[in-house]
Amino acid sequence: MLPPRDPDEILKARGADTRPANRFDRLASERAHDGWDIPEEAALLRTEVTNETPRSIITRNRSPDVPFDRSINPYRGCEHGCIYCFARPSHAYWGLSPGLDFETKLTAKPEAARLLAEEIAKPSYRVAPIAFGTNTDPYQPVESKLRIMPGLWQVLLDWNHPASLVTRGQTVLRDLPLLAEMAARQLVHVGVSITTLDAGLARAMEPRAPAPATRLRMIRDLADAGIQVRVMVAPVIPVLTEPEIERILSAAREAGATHASMIPLRLPLEVAPLFRDWLARHRPDAATHVMNRVRAMRGGRDNDPRFGARMRGEGIEAELMLNRFRLALKRLNYARTIPPLDCTRFGPPPRAGDQLSLF
Repeated sequence: MLPPRDPDEILKARGADTRPANRFDRLASERAHDGWDIPEEAALLRTEVTNETPRSIITRNRSPDVPFDRSINPYRGCEHGCIYCFARPSHAYWGLSPGLDFETKLTAKPEAARLLAEEIAKPSYRVAPIAFGTNTDPYQPVESKLRIMPGLWQVLLDWNHPASLVTRGQTVLRDLPLLAEMAARQLVHVGVSITTLDAGLARAMEPRAPAPATRLRMIRDLADAGIQVRVMVAPVIPVLTEPEIERILSAAREAGATHASMIPLRLPLEVAPLFRDWLARHRPDAATHVMNRVRAMRGGRDNDPRFGARMRGEGIEAELMLNRFRLALKRLNYARTIPPLDCTRFGPPPRAGDQLSLF
């Protein structure tokens, strides 16, 4: 059961409606009338950003479900406010709520470029592609002002270091010259996430993310710049967005996407009750149907956290979804594999006074 909404907060374009306690809290609080008749003044809930300078910027992982072993997240929390975001539970580690806190109390790492340059310059460093956007979107709205990503791209370009990006933020087009130069050296792939082509549904589920038409334009502009673009049909939500699989793939292919991937809806930890609450508020007529279909792919539960199953689902529902996806890829002539990124160019940038190569 989620706590009630705070009546003194005015919410504008937010995915969650309340602040459920995180799973590490030992104490819980609830609102109670103090007996005074003095009304509180309602205020618009605004985004707060706190700066942090960590000791390192590269995060390592050994998950068998992802094709990379390192990533960079310039932000914790995400203002896009996607109600289904699997990263919401990560806010609980910091004593914050995976609900409204996740999309309004953000942490930024403005020294990320300097930290990256120091880490990859170490003699012990071994190059492999760095993944961006694996937890929260590096091109969420605050990036337009904080401009952390251009510095990171410049460091990677200077060192000829390969990287991949997943985003739905249109600010990525601001950095198109840097990305295009990296692509010319086979140093970058970009994935653009499209959940639905229905602008109204997108506005309700992903309140501060760009509209579907904008994301298709992002694919087109990135592809026109010579960048390999993958459309990510993720998450696929039974009943709500599942009927659009073929339409999304067709629209993205027409825009210039050459590769595609798909992930069924995941509802880990605190995400499940938040998503059920969202269904009750925005799609009450379909709520039971959606959750029954989700559970049919997750062994009768809201979520299946097992490696190997969490990204694919199991059972006839998941198999039918995957078969539809594969048939559409074949019909639309999507490439089966994406060209590997080039790790052979990696090395320190030339300094003033260095002797140049003859070849």
